[in-house]
Amino acid sequence: MSESHTPTSGAARLNTGVAHNARVWNYWIGGKDNYAVDQQVGEHVASMFPVIREVARADRGFLTRAVRFLAEERGMRQFLDIGTGLPTAENTHAIAQRIAPEARIVYVDNDPIVLMHARTMLTGTPQGATAYLDADVHDPDLILERAAETLDFKQPVAVMMLGILNFVLDTDKARDIVRRIVAAVPSGSYLALTHPTFDTDLGGEGQIPAMKFWNENATPPITARGRADIASFLDGLDLVEPGLVSCSQWRPDTESPAVVPQFGAVAVKP
Repeated sequence: MSESHTPTSGAARLNTGVAHNARVWNYWIGGKDNYAVDQQVGEHVASMFPVIREVARADRGFLTRAVRFLAEERGMRQFLDIGTGLPTAENTHAIAQRIAPEARIVYVDNDPIVLMHARTMLTGTPQGATAYLDADVHDPDLILERAAETLDFKQPVAVMMLGILNFVLDTDKARDIVRRIVAAVPSGSYLALTHPTFDTDLGGEGQIPAMKFWNENATPPITARGRADIASFLDGLDLVEPGLVSCSQWRPDTESPAVVPQFGAVAVKP
């Protein structure tokens, strides 16, 4: 990671008195980078919506399979991972660079505790590149400008937007963010996304009261969406089989995985 991408402002912004999504998510998947307030809110949400831990694990599993698919089967060597979350053992760069050591990865997040971990944990191979941007998904122009210091936007890029558009509460704004990012990458680029849903066919109706509690007691605010709105983020792209499905059922490693109320999809820019 180059010095120009070294986080400097995370500690100053860190607030351990309010539960934060990255830390609660870390708690749900069994991590240690969280505080008492995150554990308390996480437990309460889980009591209201018990499947949330399965959702967290399924989302992480989708990341592993999607990056492996993109690097191994589709030959992708550049990844723009927006909404990184807290580092774990299997982050995007670890998966991609194990397959292709020359792969280049740019992580984007603006969570203070993620910033504090980024320099020491998000390090990659000497042959490739791993950079970290302190930026907000609401500012796609800044993301693209700074990512261009590491990525070549004349070559295909795999854009990862896992569990991030649900923090853009206005659906039209979320669509515009995706459109602007996809417009900046060439034909042959990919978009991988996951997004929580309240759709009953995936068992998502329980998300509504749980998210209401979350928005009253934690940060940042979050929203779920229906299939049609989530599908609209992929307009103009060609879906990779099996399409827009529960993220646990996207090219699963095991037979008949349990359905979770979190959509997942990978699509290519024609």
